Amino acid sequence: SHVTVVGRPRRVPGGGLAQFAVELRGAGDGDAATTILHLNPRLRGDWSGRPVVELNTRFRGQWGPALRCEGWRRSDEDSVDGLVTCEQWTWNTGGTLEELKSMLLRNRVAGQSSSGLIDWPYPFVEGELFALTISSGLEGYHVQVDGRHVASFPYRVGFDLEDVATVQATGDIEVESMFAGTLPAVHPNILQRNLELLAELKAPPPEEPVELFIGILSAGSHFTERMAVRRSWMSAVRNSSSTMARFFVALNGRREVNEDLKKEADFFRDIIIVPFVDSYDLVVLKTVAICEYAVCSMTGWM
Repeated sequence: SHVTVVGRPRRVPGGGLAQFAVELRGAGDGDAATTILHLNPRLRGDWSGRPVVELNTRFRGQWGPALRCEGWRRSDEDSVDGLVTCEQWTWNTGGTLEELKSMLLRNRVAGQSSSGLIDWPYPFVEGELFALTISSGLEGYHVQVDGRHVASFPYRVGFDLEDVATVQATGDIEVESMFAGTLPAVHPNILQRNLELLAELKAPPPEEPVELFIGILSAGSHFTERMAVRRSWMSAVRNSSSTMARFFVALNGRREVNEDLKKEADFFRDIIIVPFVDSYDLVVLKTVAICEYAVCSMTGWM
């Protein structure tokens, strides 16, 4: 799957900030929409004083740790699908695209070694057309500009390509065209196979009174966080006959969220739905529900 944006960075007069962003975003408006991938080329005005390409994600209004590509090549150990996270370029150029092409040609053909010659310039030039492609691999996203690899960004938990609802380009950019290709299509057989793989995350039924009970406060729409728990430390709980962990979730104000929650609870068998509409003021009632359920579990009375 890939998304291609053809455009040109807008010329910014004087020494002002010159940057733009291309984002893959989930459903929703404003901060409510997950930023699945944030690509931010900064041609001028970055605090480092030189052009950079920054990649990041944002979930529930919170940014993750950024990947900054500043022109020096990272080691092959920092790789995604065998490609380095950041390629090398010579950033201190200051010329037009035609000058850069001429310098590159002289360097390759004439074999000159002048300090003014470069191997690969910063991939964006103000006022010059570019073709930016973001493609998905097995381990992460790959960014190409004019057919050359620039950066790769590993997938993060909770940020799936299938969740992309919009592609946005903002800032100092004039977009000529934008299109997506080879979008994922899920066949029912593949979907069923994925459910079979998730079956190992189901909570086993209690066979005897437990010695340790873990209650987890959660919200109806926090499916991503619950899956992260199921795939991490909760696996140790499933393998223990004397330990039990359950999510305690109140109802949501939206019917579709409650329907999805019921399906999730029926499948994984690790959710206790408490019968009131969720609110931060009712967190005490959730805690009481955890205590009551824990007493029943540890005494063998369910």
